[in-house]
Amino acid sequence: MAPPPNSAETARIARRYFLSECGVGIGSMALATLLGRDRSFGAGADATEATIIHPQAAKPSHYAPRAKHVIFLFMAGGPSQLELFDYKPELKKYDGKQVPAEVIEGFDLPFIERDAALMASPVKYSRHGECGAEISEMLPHIGSVADEIAIVKSIHTDAFNHAPAQIFLHTGHLQLGKPSIGSWVTYGLGSDSQDLPAYIVLGQTAVSGGSSCFNCGFLPTVYQGVPFRSQGAPVLFVENPAGVDAQLQRDTLDTIRHLNRERLRAIGDPEIAARISAYEMSFRLQSSAPDLMDLGRESPQTLAMYGADPAKPSFAVQCLLARRLVERGVRFVEVSLVGWDHHSNVVGGVREYSQKVDQACAALVKDLKQRGLLDETLIIWGGEFGRTPMVENNPGLGRSRGRDHHPNAFAMWLAGGGIRPGVTIGKTDDMGYRVVEDPVHIHDIQATLLHLLGMDHEELTFEYQGRDFRLTDVGGRVVSKLLAW
Repeated sequence: MAPPPNSAETARIARRYFLSECGVGIGSMALATLLGRDRSFGAGADATEATIIHPQAAKPSHYAPRAKHVIFLFMAGGPSQLELFDYKPELKKYDGKQVPAEVIEGFDLPFIERDAALMASPVKYSRHGECGAEISEMLPHIGSVADEIAIVKSIHTDAFNHAPAQIFLHTGHLQLGKPSIGSWVTYGLGSDSQDLPAYIVLGQTAVSGGSSCFNCGFLPTVYQGVPFRSQGAPVLFVENPAGVDAQLQRDTLDTIRHLNRERLRAIGDPEIAARISAYEMSFRLQSSAPDLMDLGRESPQTLAMYGADPAKPSFAVQCLLARRLVERGVRFVEVSLVGWDHHSNVVGGVREYSQKVDQACAALVKDLKQRGLLDETLIIWGGEFGRTPMVENNPGLGRSRGRDHHPNAFAMWLAGGGIRPGVTIGKTDDMGYRVVEDPVHIHDIQATLLHLLGMDHEELTFEYQGRDFRLTDVGGRVVSKLLAW
């Protein structure tokens, strides 16, 4: 038997070397335990090198899914449901009158006085489609697809300020550092596309919640949302610099990949797998991105349907790109539009932003349907909260006839991917202040989204800091009335 090392030799043994190389295999056992906790790396100690090297590869769902892809149309700022989907003719009786104290008892309003007057909406509503959905004059194009969408008028959330409410909508938690919904989806299912990221964000990413809305949190960074520009190169610095040809780049990447794989085998850090994946994805984007961005391949009829001009960045172009992304197998696409925070001139503001999104949103539904993709693509439209039925008049801030933030009752719509079409769910009181029928919490929307993708929201977990975390925290239920079966 070899003699034990002396103190000088012992001092030279690095801690990491000891953990990875010692005879009892402490490092190997720890790695097997960690990988066993993470579905993305296979089942327990049988995780293969292939699943580590290709963490975005498609994975089996818990049960048969109805949807394969998600397009989340995020209306940042809080669209006013009273000007769009929640018709309140009774509110005209109270127009200009102080809201009864018992109605707002126990509820804090961030920007208006508690004795603010109620304000009826002057916007006209009409019924659309065979389902007879009540939709405002602001959204005539969405009205034309009323039989394809499900409107939920009874959404409620846990925060009334933009940043926490947006983070809660995206992550299911009010605290920073949790994975976004797109990260959870790609962690659970991977992607059908090997040439594009699994989770892509289009539009305006400078939302109040910041990058936390698209962040992977404590999940491996391979599940991070990747912002794409809607004009020019979708991702900056992907192209080769001058003097670097394709062969030199390939040789360089192969060398880096070999070194990273050796390191991954040695210590098993999943961030190394994420680094390998990022290098390879960047290489493939050099060929896949130009094809994606070439809207000249779209017919004039399709461009006209969306109202998209390929030469000008717009929400319409982003919706068209979202369709092209799911066609190519991207799992989760978010299209973000900032500007729905109408503390002043709510009618004018909602009209302006409705004109930005109405035609393109309806075109997306129609386009996916005519291509046979709507049944497998779940569309969700909505913001982080709604607006109060009380008027916001604040001369000091230059505000007049606006509406304040309202987390207690607001509206969203969903379509495709197993959603029951042509239904309206939920009801608010005569003033549109509180939910009185079929309340739907943000966690319920998240649970339903995962369910339609074939995942149980209570089973999709990740152990972090000694506890299992999930998107829906300790709440959430599947909204059965939204399901098409």
